[in-house]
Amino acid sequence: MSDVLTQADNWAAGGRRVALATVVATRKSAPLPPGSKMAVSETGDVVGAVSGGCVEGAVVEVAEEIIGGADARLLHFGIADSEAWEVGLPCGGEIDVFVERYER
Repeated sequence: MSDVLTQADNWAAGGRRVALATVVATRKSAPLPPGSKMAVSETGDVVGAVSGGCVEGAVVEVAEEIIGGADARLLHFGIADSEAWEVGLPCGGEIDVFVERYER
């Protein structure tokens, strides 16, 4: 996690706008625990992870919106067991991810 914040800080210090995504809650089986972080820079660089599979792509899309000026957002991801592996949430896990603009 500290590597994610260090990189986000470096990007921001270099003048890039950055969004930070944090897993704030999990239910059932989830690939990563609460507190896991992912940072996205305005140039499309990504460091860290909040889950895997399609969740990461969806979080990057929202992060880009927030970098562009949208409000911070709480995202919920959950899926039926039959489709869970496709999107990276094994055993029907659920996660909540808070995405916000990162400020130094």
